[in-house]
Amino acid sequence: MIIIPVKEGENIDKALKKFKRKYEKTGVVKELRERQKYTKPSMKRRQEILKAEYIEQLRNADEG
Repeated sequence: MIIIPVKEGENIDKALKKFKRKYEKTGVVKELRERQKYTKPSMKRRQEILKAEYIEQLRNADEG
């Protein structure tokens, strides 16, 4: 359960923004979307490798 302490006089929009941020960090929505379709373990691994290659390219582009 997510608990957001709201100070007296604090804007409700600010509290809602805090709630959304905490909710997103829990990963509930991400997990839900992943469970909607089955992905083979080999495809998951392939996606991880492609993501790692992409990040490596970004790092190399920044360095030189």
